[in-house]
Order: sequence, then structure tokens, then C-alpha cells
Amino acid sequence: MVGPFVVGALALVVVPAAVTLALALFDHDLVRSPRWVGLGNFAALLDDDVFRISLRNSMAFAAIAVPLRLGGALALALLLHHRRRGYGAYRAAALLPTVVPDVAYGLVWLWLLNPLHGPINLVLAAVGAPTPSWLTEPAAAQAAVVVMSLFTVGEGFLILLAARAAIPGEVYDLGRLDGAGAWPLFRRVTLPYVAPTLALLAARDTIFAFQASFVPALVVTDGGPPPFSTTYLPVFVYRNAFEYLRYGYAAAATVVMLGVTVLMLVAQAGILRRHRLLWG
Repeated sequence: MVGPFVVGALALVVVPAAVTLALALFDHDLVRSPRWVGLGNFAALLDDDVFRISLRNSMAFAAIAVPLRLGGALALALLLHHRRRGYGAYRAAALLPTVVPDVAYGLVWLWLLNPLHGPINLVLAAVGAPTPSWLTEPAAAQAAVVVMSLFTVGEGFLILLAARAAIPGEVYDLGRLDGAGAWPLFRRVTLPYVAPTLALLAARDTIFAFQASFVPALVVTDGGPPPFSTTYLPVFVYRNAFEYLRYGYAAAATVVMLGVTVLMLVAQAGILRRHRLLWG
């Protein structure tokens, strides 16, 4: 029964990971024969200013986007878990951005964020609010990439919706009999029940945080504005591999990205474990 999964994992995960790790030890451009450099690619990354910027951008994106995505998915799940007329359409609307192809999704946001004719700035100007130059101001461009990620929480929303539906209604009835209001019920009932699901979603979103920034940064902001404000690690890897043909160097950056992801997951697990002890 697990045979297809094992074969798929070997073919799509284990073998590519091993090839990437091996390639990171070579200077390879698909033109000349590979040349062994050992840890030379990793040493070069330490001296690469663009790599350091992309690493900092990626870690900042993950630190900001992951909690906001989890909070948004949980809020939608709590808001739409009731079985009421018309809620099916709202649930479908919450899921729709997640199933739109990434490039098409990025092109839609490229139109929305147009500083002159985009609907977002037109609405902001109509109400007298500031109109950022989303594509030319570094801070505004970084904020735009985070905002784009907040609308693709459909998978997390569905999982949390199921987790909320699994909570027995009698638990809430007992809490109300004791005089608990909305906030105590959320803190003492809902949150402990959905905490394991939130932990799994946090780990998953952390793993995919770097990849999630690739298409928006490339399609909408093209890695800018200067100096490399939205150049994240996937964009750095893509450009070094497919524009500069530095495949060994790009593989080394990919290995570093994997290591950073693992460290973030370990730190996240420590935080969750500590809070679980506090709750207990």
C-alpha cells in the first residue's frame, strides 16, 4: 500500500535532494565539464552580498507571513464554520485564490498594485489615504508580497474548518453555563482543541514559505526595487541557475535554504513545546 508513496518520494524528493547536494560541491554550467570545488561554493555564498540580502528577505518574509497566514485561516474557519444559508459561497470564495495558477495570480496582483491605474491605489486615493508606489518603494514591495500570500490560505482554512467542526458542541454549552464569554471560550476551548492542527500548519507553512515568495517576487516586482528588495532565496537560486548558468552555486544556495528551513522548524518546535508546558 505504501509502495507508490515510497517510489514517488524517492523519485521526486530523495534523488533530487542527493543530486543537489552533490552538485553543490562542483562548479558546473552545463557547458564545461564539472569541476570539483568542495565547499568553495558555500564559501563564495558567505561573501555574496546579494545572497545575504536574499537570505534576510526570506527569513523576514517567513517570520511575518506565516503567523499572519495562520491567523487569517483560523479567523475564516471560525467565521464560516456555521451551517447557514449562503456560507457555502463564502467558503468557496475563501478557497478560490488558492487554486488559481501562481502566474495568473501574480498577474492579477500586478494589475491591482499598479501605482497609477490599479484599483487598490484608486480606492485609497478616493478615501484620502496615502497611495504607496507598490512596485518602486522597497518597503511597499515587500509588504505587497506578504499581502499576496495572505489570500492563498484555502488549504489551511479547510483543515482548520474541519478541526473546528470536530469540537463537541457540548463543551461550548458547558462553558456558557459557567458564564464564559466569547474570548474565554476561544482561549480555553477552541484554541487548545485546534492547537495541534495549528502546529502542523505552522510547520508546513514554514517549509513552503520560501517557495511561496517566488512567483510574486518574480512576476510582480522582478526581485526589486533596488537594492534587491524582493530578491528572496528562490529568486536568487533561479537566477543563478537559469540566467547565469551557475548550477553548482545555485545548488549550494538551495542546500543553505534547506538548512535554514530546518533550523526554523527546530526553533518553532521549541517554542511550541514551551507553550504546551505553559498551557499544562
